[in-house]
Amino acid sequence: MKLVTLINSALIFASITLVPGIAAAQTATSNSNEIAINSNNLPRNSTTVSYLQPFNLVNFAYQGGLKQHGIPSGEALVFQTQHRNLIAKDLVKAAVNANKLPSQALNDQNYLSAVNLQLNALPDYAAAD
Repeated sequence: MKLVTLINSALIFASITLVPGIAAAQTATSNSNEIAINSNNLPRNSTTVSYLQPFNLVNFAYQGGLKQHGIPSGEALVFQTQHRNLIAKDLVKAAVNANKLPSQALNDQNYLSAVNLQLNALPDYAAAD
């Protein structure tokens, strides 16, 4: 009786330990061949491009991180944004030149729109600062 309890406990422990790894694996079928793909082992040459979050980019500029690339910081950035002397594309271009963003970001309209929204909200953030 004690051996059965021990075996059941071991099986429960093993299933709890292994289930997350099994759930993370995805299967893709191709011509009746089954291939298991572990999302942790994606190729390094993946076409997925990750960007600095728009909020973080604007905050970086506000803190002076893009001054060497012609973007003012602090209240000067707020002023330039309010008077439309500085737009999202200018900020993204400076970030690309500073190696903070890949050049693809210059053509990503969704990203540019998100940066623009953050620039428009900048006066509110600065006033709370």
